[in-house]
Amino acid sequence: MDKETRKKLADDFVELLRTTNRDGIEELISYLQEKTDFFDAPASTKYHGAFAGGLLMHSINVCAELNLDPNSKLYPPETLIIVALLHDICKANCYHTEKRNVKENGAWVEKQIYVFEDELPLGHGEKSLYIASKFIKLSDEEAAAIRWHMGAFDCAFQGGDRGLNAAYERYPLAVMLHMADMRATYLIEDRVHVN
Repeated sequence: MDKETRKKLADDFVELLRTTNRDGIEELISYLQEKTDFFDAPASTKYHGAFAGGLLMHSINVCAELNLDPNSKLYPPETLIIVALLHDICKANCYHTEKRNVKENGAWVEKQIYVFEDELPLGHGEKSLYIASKFIKLSDEEAAAIRWHMGAFDCAFQGGDRGLNAAYERYPLAVMLHMADMRATYLIEDRVHVN
């Protein structure tokens, strides 16, 4: 993704957050702009959005997908914006590039690849919830949606935690965000590794 496209997406992202009129939203925006690489980070190391700006693009795609859900009309627009745009803020400042030898067409070549290194390993959904909560107040349902957006991919669920089922039974928004995340990841975004 070129810098001009990233700039446009970043402007759209910030404008969407501002429309929520949440107390603390300007501080959260400043944090993302000045203290993180959120707007330039990839969404993953080698799958969906594995390119500069991939995390930003993914967040906007999740927001669009969430708004397409028939049940989205049950929620205020600011709730949908908050949970969709902030669900993966845990990934900011976690990716860097390294040169590695990779095999292509039977030959080893040196390539730049993304490497994930988390300086604050709180857990995926938990960390996004923790960061967002430093700046803005979230409803219980918004918090549950962000916390459990990974669904069955969440390590706590895989370890036998029953919180996912309880959250999904109690909070439809949590299910909706998970499904929007899956649609954006697997149906919308280019899964080709781009460097």
